Amino acid sequence: MPSERTARVAMRRFIRNRSIRRSFRTTRTKADRALLTDSKSQSGQAISDALIAMDKAVTKGIIHRNKAARLKSRLARKFNSLSDGS
Repeated sequence: MPSERTARVAMRRFIRNRSIRRSFRTTRTKADRALLTDSKSQSGQAISDALIAMDKAVTKGIIHRNKAARLKSRLARKFNSLSDGS
């Protein structure tokens, strides 16, 4: 059993990580939806927001840097294929 202090710290970290993880997932979903429906400029803004959220999640240790790089690459590939088609 963890000590009371360890449990308190773990709960504090869990709450902080949960909010960062949720905002990361939300911005990523918004970027994916923007690629399907919105114009190129709005998609670019949504992707920019998602990239910032990914970098924050990596900095805080929520996701691995390689996962963030993979997701960034996928978003950029989708955006570039959208701009080529327009």
